[in-house]
Amino acid sequence: MSSQPPHNTLLIPGPIEFDDAVLQSMSHYAESHVAPGFVKVFGETLTLLRKLFQSTNPAAQPFLISGSGTLGWDLVAANLIERGENALVLNTGYFGDSFGACLTTYGAEVTHLRAPIGDRPSFEDVEAALKEKFYKLVTVTHVDTSTGVLNDIKRVAEIVRRVSPDTLVIVDGVCSVGSEEIAFDEWDLDAVITASQKAIGCPPGLSIVYCSGRAIQSAQSRQTPPGSYYASIANWLPIMQNYEACKPSYFATPPTQLVHALHTTLSQITARPMSERFAVHTAASDKVKAAVAEIGLSQVASRRECQAHGMTAMYLPDGLTPPDVLPGLLKRGVIFAAGLHKEIATKYIRFGHMGVSVMDPERQDIDKALKALKEALAEAKQAKGL
Repeated sequence: MSSQPPHNTLLIPGPIEFDDAVLQSMSHYAESHVAPGFVKVFGETLTLLRKLFQSTNPAAQPFLISGSGTLGWDLVAANLIERGENALVLNTGYFGDSFGACLTTYGAEVTHLRAPIGDRPSFEDVEAALKEKFYKLVTVTHVDTSTGVLNDIKRVAEIVRRVSPDTLVIVDGVCSVGSEEIAFDEWDLDAVITASQKAIGCPPGLSIVYCSGRAIQSAQSRQTPPGSYYASIANWLPIMQNYEACKPSYFATPPTQLVHALHTTLSQITARPMSERFAVHTAASDKVKAAVAEIGLSQVASRRECQAHGMTAMYLPDGLTPPDVLPGLLKRGVIFAAGLHKEIATKYIRFGHMGVSVMDPERQDIDKALKALKEALAEAKQAKGL
């Protein structure tokens, strides 16, 4: 039984529900960020991130910085591309738009390769775009939280390496790391951005960026200084290297309690083969999507190969909007998210099924949510006379 106070079950695509041990780690007593005990925990946490990304390459470097996942965009845009250089954004929704806007803010020349809502750019279109001109980097959202669309990162990286081997492959993995497979070394990626509060299962507040040696070298060989002070790889690299070597170091104060919480959840995650975790999320996703179809709802991501395993975005029946349904879910103790993609926001809702809610079957979060969804929809239809 959970030691947490009774509360509505949070099943949005992040933040998610937390394991008791993770929350208890947050109550760690005050300590210095350069004290031996904390330095050891921080260093171990960085090493655990290597396991999370299935990476053993010593040239790769994890960055763990106080901030949201959005900070990862700034770290990429401020360090890995320079003003006037070209960036190709494989756009599958709201977060592709936002990453592109961040790159533009730092002076990059951004080209969006957009897919229809609920789909992803074709591999043929990606290859054609890469042949048109040289791009310093390509960004791809692994799972776009606004649509639930899953990109095939392995295939995209293969295309980039074959067609434009010097282009950096940048993955926005905020809504995927911990629920979707990422083999950083094997797939030859250059940076994966994520955050603490989604499938990793830690409270919000930590920005995580995993960089390849090629990305680090690119940042170090810039012709101009990085466009940010706080998000500067030059400023953070020695700090991360020192912490992982268990040496105290300082550039900006880390959130010590959050680092303890992340250490706890990463220890739990990496105690089992990552393949097992991905399989559990896939099974839970299949269950949710089958139940959603049985209720009569269609997904925003219409093709099976484009459907994320940690969330489901589903269209509501004609005549219903999120405010018609979400209160009924809340009344039954379940919280889903409203639509986020501006073009269809009034037509759909989002169900996050990741982390402890699927890894701990005793919680029965998914069964509870599916029952609540069916009842809330029936109630909303009746109220609307549908």
